[in-house]
Amino acid sequence: MGDEYRVRKFSEEDAFAVSELIARTLVESNLKDYSQQCIDGLIESYSPQGIINKASSLHFYVVCSNDGIIGCGGIGSYFGKKDESCLFSIFVLPSYQGKGIGKMIVKTLENDELFLTAKRIEVPSSITACEFYKALGYIHKDGKVELDKNGLYHLEKYR
Repeated sequence: MGDEYRVRKFSEEDAFAVSELIARTLVESNLKDYSQQCIDGLIESYSPQGIINKASSLHFYVVCSNDGIIGCGGIGSYFGKKDESCLFSIFVLPSYQGKGIGKMIVKTLENDELFLTAKRIEVPSSITACEFYKALGYIHKDGKVELDKNGLYHLEKYR
């Protein structure tokens, strides 16, 4: 492909492209693990304004290539705690999955000050992404391999 990937902080002008990226990823990658109704609800919550609202409380990043924005992810404090953080909204366009973009996003988040000052980091993981996070050293929170009411696993890593 010859693309050079660049990670940068999200800006509000990115909201439409990020919303489209997430919607496409949910439909193409996550629909096999979730109902259409669930996917539709998530797409609605990740509208451009929804992205701006979420990003305002996170350190939110995008990955760019020659094709535009191809990935995103954020880190925020875990319910306001100073020593715990949480990874959020990590998505990679389906055509770029398996090329190290997701790892690039997680590495960026793990170099963020909110990660570096945390003792524990949690990530709510879709069924689809669970093995990806486990390969990066995240384990099931409290050893519980069960989905929450939103159909997510809760994984964590201690520093």
